[in-house]
Amino acid sequence: MRSFVMAILALSFMVFQAVPAFAANLTANISLSSQTMVVSQNGIVRYRWKVSTARKGYVTPKGSWRAKWLSRHHRSRKYDNAPMPFAVFFNGGYAVHATYDLKRLGRPASHGCIRLHPDDAAAFFSLASRNGLKNTRIVVTR
Repeated sequence: MRSFVMAILALSFMVFQAVPAFAANLTANISLSSQTMVVSQNGIVRYRWKVSTARKGYVTPKGSWRAKWLSRHHRSRKYDNAPMPFAVFFNGGYAVHATYDLKRLGRPASHGCIRLHPDDAAAFFSLASRNGLKNTRIVVTR
């Protein structure tokens, strides 16, 4: 009986240790070829959005990064104080952020950042904020 109780306690400890609060993995998979971003949380797809990435002459870097910092009302120092609301920075000055140039979503149009509809950017910003930057990954593929 004592062995059974110890086994139940050990199993309970392992189960509750495996899923701490807000340890959800949030992943934004950006496809340069399809100009889409798929947001998954704990492996479950939550959103699919159109994006705009780098236009000709500019580069959106490919790779995988952990989110570095957030800026709700960011403005670009490099590009004439251009608005970058709901920015989730992931690689130096590169970020996922909102755009007001909605007619160009779904095709390359940026200087390298990943641009989203303002509603989508706000939703992603909120998810990244709630889940924590260390649990938020941005993956950019061809």
